[in-house]
Amino acid sequence: MRMGGRITKHANVPEESVREGKVKVTGGQVWYRMVGASRKKIPLLVLNGGPGVPHDYLEPLEALADERPVVFFDPLGCGDSDKPKKKSLWTLERFADEITQVRNTLGLKKVHILGHSYGTTLGLEYMLEVKPRGVASLILSSPILSVRLFLSDAKRNISRMPKCERRLLQESMGAGRFINKKAKKAYEIYWQRHLCGLDRLPDYAKRAFKKAGGQVYKHMWGDEEIFVTGTLKNFERESRLREIRVPVLFTAGQHDECSPRTTAHFKNLIPGSEIAILRNTRHLHVFEKPEEYVRIVRAFLNRVESR
Repeated sequence: MRMGGRITKHANVPEESVREGKVKVTGGQVWYRMVGASRKKIPLLVLNGGPGVPHDYLEPLEALADERPVVFFDPLGCGDSDKPKKKSLWTLERFADEITQVRNTLGLKKVHILGHSYGTTLGLEYMLEVKPRGVASLILSSPILSVRLFLSDAKRNISRMPKCERRLLQESMGAGRFINKKAKKAYEIYWQRHLCGLDRLPDYAKRAFKKAGGQVYKHMWGDEEIFVTGTLKNFERESRLREIRVPVLFTAGQHDECSPRTTAHFKNLIPGSEIAILRNTRHLHVFEKPEEYVRIVRAFLNRVESR
């Protein structure tokens, strides 16, 4: 374990309270970063999207390290972790087991878990199949808990686009690929409308996308966001949401590709869960409005701990 490491503007913590290192997991080693390691509140363990996108784009959550340890890690196959070539490693079961191995090595006996996008898919699988002890709460941001409903949202979003772009993307979805360069250009409009509306990505987001694990993404999801052709194409856990027994917070952007309507539907399937919709944001609301997002997460964590 190495003390110290990269300090960012998000975290108001002393350098000696930042730890970085590697954890041995099935298939190799994964890199982790713990910010606010000396804080006393229950740690927050962060699960990134993708699959195959490293933790960097979720850096604004480091702001929570003024109260509690915030633990990031790059799953196997992306970021600063090992990148083996075995496709047999790219399964939800192994990635869920990876969470257990990270927790055990870092001594995270009790944690809150926050997942974004595919991180919610993985987080739910972890809760339902591993049935871990010591999870104080679950935060599901831009949740993908049913690929069927995710694709339904995508089709609805596309149906509201200008006629030319709508036709190109509808035909592309039918073909399972962009039918031409114009269709790919039309997707850029979809991205701006439903994934990120910023004219310029933050440096930490650029860093994440640059270090993404394309092999993992393609194998598990597909070539592009709206074409789910990988091993997750039949992922459906909607009917099992009532099995979750910890406090849950859902978040989504007002114009999220994971629509507020679908997110509210998931919320209604977990008694006592909460929901927050961030106005004028999209799928990447975590860095479109980072201060508001962190404020919502902080308030939820403190409510859970005060009960």
